[in-house]
Amino acid sequence: MGNTKLHSIHVHPVKAFTGQAVREAMVEPWGLTGDRRWVLIDDGGKVVTQRQQPRLALAAAELLPGGVRLSASDREPVTVPVPEPLDTTTLSIFGTKVDAVPADDAAHAWCSAFLGADVRLVHMDDPATRRPIDDAPYSRPGETVSLADRYPLLLTTLASLDALNSLIAQGDHAEEGPLPMNRFRPNVVVAGTEAWAEDDWSRISIGEVTFRVAKMCGRCVVTTTDQGTAERGREPLRTLGRHRRFGDRLVFGQNLVPESTGRVRIGDAVTILE
Repeated sequence: MGNTKLHSIHVHPVKAFTGQAVREAMVEPWGLTGDRRWVLIDDGGKVVTQRQQPRLALAAAELLPGGVRLSASDREPVTVPVPEPLDTTTLSIFGTKVDAVPADDAAHAWCSAFLGADVRLVHMDDPATRRPIDDAPYSRPGETVSLADRYPLLLTTLASLDALNSLIAQGDHAEEGPLPMNRFRPNVVVAGTEAWAEDDWSRISIGEVTFRVAKMCGRCVVTTTDQGTAERGREPLRTLGRHRRFGDRLVFGQNLVPESTGRVRIGDAVTILE
């Protein structure tokens, strides 16, 4: 395991949009700087993701100083400034109520036109206080998260993707494989492990930053969505259901909670501490 390295880093500024591959990123208590601080909500305040709208895979978000740039192949891009936290609205994410700040009207218009549905773009202004991780017994008091599903970072490994693709190739829907890593929308991808080695980790370091490995990541229908076409298939859920079922969850990847802050860079050593 001496050659275990950080292979790639991915930041998703707007939840459910295509993100950015970056060379380095700051790790904050609630995740990578800029990751999943924006999200779309419907007129009832419910978060809108690729679960409901697979077309979101075709929209991209890029971090800018003081804002975010939204783009898609079929329309002009729009730059959205971080809104002043003068007014907040309440959104619902996995049954939890969270306050967020609405973006400007131009952002709402762009996103609604792109989806053909009435949606609003909102921003989490203060991740230190807005959303505690509420997932007992896996979470701990004082831990917070951005607008990610439940935990600050998601880790996957190249070896496990290779193993999964080998299983898909042997299954009923082999024509759907091999799948790329972007189906799983990770933050950090690790090279140099054995397949499924991450199942046994409880604490790791990446460079100088330490993380608690909180919980295996249960996967949903988003993983069946081709991130380049927004079309859905059966894989990988069919194969995960046969080979990677843990209780009621179909598992790929591990959820991380930072124990310290700092910068991570591609090529950083990944050390298994426990």
